[in-house]
Amino acid sequence: MEQASDTMELRRLIAAARRAVVFTGAGISTESGIPDFRSPGGIWTQMQPIMFQDFCASAEMRREAWRRRFASDPVMRAAEPNRGHRAVARLVREGKVSAVITQNIDGLHQASGIPDRQVIELHGNTTYATCLDCGERYELEPLRAAFEREGDVHDCRACGGLIKTATISFGQSMPEAAMIRAQQEVLAADLCIVLGSSLVVYPAAGFPELAKRNGARLVIVNREGTGLDDIADLVIHRGIGDVLGAAVGTN
Repeated sequence: MEQASDTMELRRLIAAARRAVVFTGAGISTESGIPDFRSPGGIWTQMQPIMFQDFCASAEMRREAWRRRFASDPVMRAAEPNRGHRAVARLVREGKVSAVITQNIDGLHQASGIPDRQVIELHGNTTYATCLDCGERYELEPLRAAFEREGDVHDCRACGGLIKTATISFGQSMPEAAMIRAQQEVLAADLCIVLGSSLVVYPAAGFPELAKRNGARLVIVNREGTGLDDIADLVIHRGIGDVLGAAVGTN
């Protein structure tokens, strides 16, 4: 399918949908300059991720986790929502998309104007931290100041528990409430639009498949092929911002 015709088909599918859900992966954020963790040459091919159990058990591993997080700050702070994010936000604002289910941890969907209640973060959020025991929220700037001053991040002031960025690490349980909400949204949708996910990380990647098997139309926009291309109604192997921006009419 040529570029103009596949954009028209995407526009037609969006127009025909009564309730759509968007599922996003790293590909939408790489267009904002945030590196992909899993792809060849990505961060996790250069350094081993820190397992959740190791974070909890070792003060040295906790310090290393915080060192990595604060070292990534220039990239995270510079990142802004791109054309793809803005197109998704417009669909949410117009009532076409009921929820955005994301594997990303950068908070760019919220920064694009989508309300928190309509963003379901399957892998958490790296823009703030929480206590692992009581859930107390901590902003990163005071934690960074303490780390630079003392070489460590203090324990929770409320209960003494460990403070960790609000992301889901390897070995950590998936967030039950988010998983339940995501399942509810895909089962209620008649269109699922996948943006920038290779659909290889489960259980998160199972949601677009569930939507399709429940009768929803499935659209995949990703530069590379995915494991669900063969069952999708429309597959577009091009940049997300250009494709969705053209279909929705955003710059």
